[in-house]
Amino acid sequence: MNQVKNRLQTLGLLDRTFAVATDEDITALVEALDEDHMEALTELVGGEPDAVRVRDGVSRGRLDGTMEGIAIVLTDACLADCIEELGDAADYPSTDDLNEVLPGIIERHGIPATRIMLAATIAGEAPAAAIIREILKSDETLGLPAVEASSVIPVRNDDNSDDRDEIKARRKKPRRKSRPRLARDANRLSAQKVAEPVASATSSTASRDRQGR
Repeated sequence: MNQVKNRLQTLGLLDRTFAVATDEDITALVEALDEDHMEALTELVGGEPDAVRVRDGVSRGRLDGTMEGIAIVLTDACLADCIEELGDAADYPSTDDLNEVLPGIIERHGIPATRIMLAATIAGEAPAAAIIREILKSDETLGLPAVEASSVIPVRNDDNSDDRDEIKARRKKPRRKSRPRLARDANRLSAQKVAEPVASATSSTASRDRQGR
């Protein structure tokens, strides 16, 4: 139960980094993408990327991995820069390590991109997740503003109020116990949907980095 709760809190944190970013911030991130990353983002949001489509993709994809995929694609360059600056400390950075490199990351990529990138690393279960979470909670520059409590679980909204009797009748019927299998299949398909475009885009960045070296 605690694991599920922690996962939802982590996704909520990533969601908040998008919420506090302005449309201009998101547009700037989209416009800075290269061709491979733009193609990956287009697939994730289901059309030509803009602030509206990105926010819609984040909203609809909080639980199926799409939100994380969008974050990874948008901030891949920011993450690569951070990893390079951390050097040997990249895998297990300390608070001091991060405090040393983050001002430069903010200067080159901006606060919104840095926040989203950091929250995405927490969602990816980075070893330094606890340190990064504290930065997003209390850092003078990167700390997220307080917001009203919200849930990443979509709220069900049934518009067919005239069909309540039919709905009640269906609820009385025995339910087949196939939900666990369906959930596993949904998770598998969602992972495939997100992994392919993200992997394609991020691998192109890694390839360019190796060529640059």
